Amino acid sequence: MPGPEDAARHACDRIDGLAVGPAEGVSAVTRTDDGWCVAVDVLELPRIPDTTSLMATYEVEIDRSGELLQYRRVRRYRRGTADD
Repeated sequence: MPGPEDAARHACDRIDGLAVGPAEGVSAVTRTDDGWCVAVDVLELPRIPDTTSLMATYEVEIDRSGELLQYRRVRRYRRGTADD
């Protein structure tokens, strides 16, 4: 896997395949010894209005070939809220 763009794309594909919710974007990409760690923002619970939907950030670790090593939820928040 040549670069961070591909790592981000692979991480989003892996999260979508695990049915935790649709990936909405990537907020960080970090190179690791084994591949990449990607922070993927996911819509976990859609609500009306949209600003009250529940979002989550998942850390997705993938190896150099794009295979999933592990993932975990690291943050859950309402859409539209700012970090402190």
